[in-house]
Amino acid sequence: MFRSSQPASRSYRDPLILLALVLLAISLLAISDGLYALPIPKESPTLYSVRMEQQTIPMRDGVRLAATLYMPDNAKPGEKFPALLEYLPYRKDDATAAGDYPIHSWFAARGYVSVRVDIRGFGNSEGAPTDREYSEQEQLDGEQVIAWLAAQAWSNGKVGMFGISWGGFNSIQLAMRHPPALKAILAVDATENLFHDDIHYIDGMMHVDEFELNMDLAPSMTGAPDYTLDEKILGPRFESAPWSLMYFKHQRDGGFWHAPVRPLNEIKVPCFLIGGLLDGYRDSIPRMFEQIRSPGKAPLKAIIGPWNHTYPNDAEPGPQIEWRDQALRWWDYWLKGRDNGIMEEPPLSIYMQDWHAPDPRLKTVPGKWRGESSWPPANTANTTLYLYESHALSTEPAKAAVHQLRYVPSVGVEAGFWWGELLSDQRPVDAFSLTYDSAPLKDELTILGRPHALLEASASAPQADWFSRLSDVAPDGTVTQFTGAGLNGAQRDSASEPKDLVPNQTYSLDIEMHLATWTFPRGHRVRLSVSNALWPMVWPTPYAMTTTLQLGGVKGSRLILPLVPPSMYAVPQFAPPEPSEERSDIHDSGSLWPGEWKTERDEVNTKTKVTWRGTSEETYPWGKESDTEAITYFADDNHPETSSVEGETKIVMELKQQTLSWQGHLTLTSDKQNFYYKYTRQLFKDGQPIKQKTWQETIPRDHQ
Repeated sequence: MFRSSQPASRSYRDPLILLALVLLAISLLAISDGLYALPIPKESPTLYSVRMEQQTIPMRDGVRLAATLYMPDNAKPGEKFPALLEYLPYRKDDATAAGDYPIHSWFAARGYVSVRVDIRGFGNSEGAPTDREYSEQEQLDGEQVIAWLAAQAWSNGKVGMFGISWGGFNSIQLAMRHPPALKAILAVDATENLFHDDIHYIDGMMHVDEFELNMDLAPSMTGAPDYTLDEKILGPRFESAPWSLMYFKHQRDGGFWHAPVRPLNEIKVPCFLIGGLLDGYRDSIPRMFEQIRSPGKAPLKAIIGPWNHTYPNDAEPGPQIEWRDQALRWWDYWLKGRDNGIMEEPPLSIYMQDWHAPDPRLKTVPGKWRGESSWPPANTANTTLYLYESHALSTEPAKAAVHQLRYVPSVGVEAGFWWGELLSDQRPVDAFSLTYDSAPLKDELTILGRPHALLEASASAPQADWFSRLSDVAPDGTVTQFTGAGLNGAQRDSASEPKDLVPNQTYSLDIEMHLATWTFPRGHRVRLSVSNALWPMVWPTPYAMTTTLQLGGVKGSRLILPLVPPSMYAVPQFAPPEPSEERSDIHDSGSLWPGEWKTERDEVNTKTKVTWRGTSEETYPWGKESDTEAITYFADDNHPETSSVEGETKIVMELKQQTLSWQGHLTLTSDKQNFYYKYTRQLFKDGQPIKQKTWQETIPRDHQ
């Protein structure tokens, strides 16, 4: 470890004290300017009973998409309703049925026709599966679905679109295409930046996880409850190529990743965004504020809580809040023309996290809500801290110095699987990183925004990644990480035109960390950690090497923190989750994620193995589904080029007349030049194999 235990000099501490006093003065002005709390919304009353209707929606090419309509059942004769669309591949009649009902029935009971549609080739929708996520065909079909909903006899002609993750992604994408009847969207945990933000290439670096396993197998399944083995339906699905193979072939940004999206500033319809500070897609919200919320452009509202990839009423960690009541006000305003005051409130509500000890099982994140009327927030003070030879952080430029770090490919298990999550103490990964600490703080400091690590860096190899992580060091030494980011050195100038590093040449690298809020208590320290590996989040680069940081002067390696005073605007208040009506005919048992993790190290041979496994079960009127997924990562510190992943997934449907088992097996290995891909898909009936197909290819490494 390179961390210094000696306190920083007085000249270091005084500027931070001055900054704290400035922020305190601003906060006192804010309080005197009328800080107040908005009232907590009351529970939304139900107006209708709800019935479910199964429909097929015709596409121009003759394919019919399967839809479930959640209808207000006791409507007055001639009464018209707006439609709300959620549009997914995740099999509405089995995989998501239990989770769909509490959301769609909630909106239907309050005067909306809430509609759940499977994209073509999935579930009971006809056609062959699309060849990728967010395909042109998916979006063209989506436009036709919106037009169909607007034209129904029960419709008032206005459609809203919503969803979490995939449903949020394609809500944003459809908003970019301007279907005439689409009047507003609500996107939860979603992004428009598919290469940098999505889970295939995190921060532009290759990532493999259980989603690949799930989505490589899911297209091969037919629809519930029959799960037909008719070759006309099953054949095209089973033979469809695994998506992961295509993603591994596109290792740089460019046309492939841009094809599903258009510029954010083309969005004209109002957007309501919900994100989580523990979710990997949270950066899209500040981007959308910067690019589409201005005079003459789309109205925008956002809530960012301390959540992972989930709806806020089911979030763990909490605090949990009701979001459907806020969505209802949003839909009422834009789809029913009710002036309910939602657009007079601060457009951004964000949860300011207080310090908490590292704890992967934390149930509630301490903190408070803050309202903001603009982005970046008003009165942000971007403060520069320089990296010192003594491994300190100072507001004054450092003297010239050099720090070196040997690349250890297996570093990073404790730092999580993507940029979020609740983590354990970071001291194990910090032991293999360059770390820089502030002196104990004399007053609280609050971060709101995206910190930057500006590094003057070089590597002894032609390829290197850099990772910067920001943490809170408590007086007892525990380290709580709350944000970070990585940069593929080959993408230093362009993610679409990567190029090798010149060994030992110094480059100016700007690592913009992911959106964060955090309040450092008095007596705590700010820590910046820098490493060249974050595995298994990111596939290791293939060369043994040493990297170097240049310190000193105003352009030396440094950290920029966005510090803020308390809010000058209304403090939002949210209601606790309302009771949800559940389906009595479907029962869930467990969830695949977060599953179980295990790390094994062979210290003599410097090899490490990380294994993840998850299971779940669902019981339906027609039978039982059991899902199992497992993925194992291998790294060799002496041979980083030989990293590998092995994954398996199994979906078993125990039906009255037969048992069907779909299985997928993925192996991905590498050397310095290539990735070696193999995927096998199998289908068993009553334990006997009836279909199998294998894809096997050598894929050149492209700066990954």
